Amino acid sequence: MCRDGRRICALLLLFAGSLVACASRAVEQPNSPAENATIERGRYLAIAADCAACHTAPGGKPFAGGLPISTPLGTIYSTNISPSTEFGIGRYSEGEFARALRGGIRRDGAHLYPAMPYTSYAKFTDDDTHALYLYFTKGVQAVDARGPETALPFPMNIRLSMLAWNLLFLDAHVFAPDPKQSAEWNRGAYLAEGAAHCSTCHTPRGFLMQEEASRALSGAQVGPWFAPNITSDAESGIGSWSKDELGAFLRSGRLPGKAQAAGSMGEAVEHSFQHLTAADIDAIATYVRSVPAIGMPTGASRFAAGKISTGLAALRGRDGISNDDTNPGGAELFQGNCASCHSAGGEGSKDGYYPSLFHNSATGAKDPTNLIAAILYGVDRAVSGKQAFMPGFGGHPTDSNQLSDRNIAVLGTYVLTHYGSGDTSITESQVSEARRGGPSSLLLPLARWGLAAAAVVIVLGIVFLMFRRHKHSA
Repeated sequence: MCRDGRRICALLLLFAGSLVACASRAVEQPNSPAENATIERGRYLAIAADCAACHTAPGGKPFAGGLPISTPLGTIYSTNISPSTEFGIGRYSEGEFARALRGGIRRDGAHLYPAMPYTSYAKFTDDDTHALYLYFTKGVQAVDARGPETALPFPMNIRLSMLAWNLLFLDAHVFAPDPKQSAEWNRGAYLAEGAAHCSTCHTPRGFLMQEEASRALSGAQVGPWFAPNITSDAESGIGSWSKDELGAFLRSGRLPGKAQAAGSMGEAVEHSFQHLTAADIDAIATYVRSVPAIGMPTGASRFAAGKISTGLAALRGRDGISNDDTNPGGAELFQGNCASCHSAGGEGSKDGYYPSLFHNSATGAKDPTNLIAAILYGVDRAVSGKQAFMPGFGGHPTDSNQLSDRNIAVLGTYVLTHYGSGDTSITESQVSEARRGGPSSLLLPLARWGLAAAAVVIVLGIVFLMFRRHKHSA
C-alpha cells in the first residue's frame, strides 16, 4: 500500500475511533436530575410493592427470581425482573412492562399466574408505572441467570385459562381517588389496595381462587399461616387498635401485648413497611382502620386472652413432670424448649424482646393455626438493624431441636391451656397439615378443571370467530 493510502487508512481508523469514543460517552452520560428523581420514586414504589421479597431467592442476587412460592395449585417460581436482556425484562418496552405489571401478560403474550399480584398492581397510575419501569431498567443491576421454570400440574399448566380468569375477576381500572375522603385516606387506599396488595393475603378466596370482595380483609389462609382479620371489627379484627398502634406495628412488626409479625407479614415488615415514610404509614393506617367491620363468631378479642400461669413453677422440684423421653408431657416440653425465653409464667422477657404468651394474638385466637406455624417455622425478621428471632422446631429429624407432630401438638395445647385461649386443643393431624404447607381445599380439583374448561371455551370461541371471518371474506 502506498504512503498516501496508509495515511488515509490511519485517518479513517482515527475517525472511527473518535465515533466509538463519542458513542461510548453518550451511553455513559448520566441521567438528568428529573430522570434520577423518577428512578428514585420507582425504587420507593418497588419497596412499597415488596418486589424484592418474591423476586429474590435466599442467597440470590436482587430481582434475579427463582424463589419457590407454594400455592394451593402448585409451586410457582418467581421470575427474573432485572434488566437482563436474555433472562430478565431488558427487552421489555414500557408498554409491555405496563401490560405485565397491571394486566398479568408477559412480553411473549403468555399469561402470568396471580401469585404475582397484578390484580392489585392494576391500581398503579401511569406515572407510577413509568417510574417503576425506569427503576427496573435503569436503577437495577442486570443479572444474567435463568431461574427454575414453573411447571404446574395439568390443567393449570394451560396459561390460557388465566384469560378466562382475568375476564371474570380482574378489575383493570386504575385507582381513582374518592372525593368524599381526605387526601391521607386516598393515599392510604392507593397504597393498601395497590402497591402493598394487602388483600392478596388477608381476603378469603372463592371457588376459582378469586378474592371475595364482599369479605375484604376479613382473614385468609396463606400456606401454613393465617393472615388475620384486619377489618375494623373490635373483636374479630383490629378495631380496638388506635391509628398509632397500627402504624407502630407496620413499622416494627410488633405491638407489645397484642401481636407479633411472622411468616409473610414478617417479610412485608422487613422488606417493605419499615422503609416507608411516616406519612405513608399513617395513610395506610388511616385507610385500613376505615375498612368496614366483618365479625366472626369467635367470642372475645384474640388480643385479650390469657394471663400469667404459675402451673410450671408449681411443678418444679415435684413429681409433676414426666420422665418418659418418648412421650414427654406439655410441661416438660415447655420447660425444655420455651421457658428459658418466654419465662415460666409466660410473660416473656423484661425488655420485651421475647413476647408474652398471653395477650398475644397467636395464643389468644380460637384458631391455633399461627401458633402451630410459629412453633414449626419460627420467627425471623430484621427491623432497624435489629433481629427478632425464634427458632423453628419443625426442622429435619436430625436437628437437635426438631419436635415430632405429637410433641408439637402436646406443647401447643399446653401453651393454649395455660397462657392463651384456654379451650382449644391441637391435634397431630393439624400439625402434620401445617408441616406439609397448610390445608388444601376440596374445591381445588373443581377449580382446576373449571379453569381448564374456561380455557377450552375460549379456544373454541376464537376458532369459531376465525371460521366466521374466513367464511365472510371468502
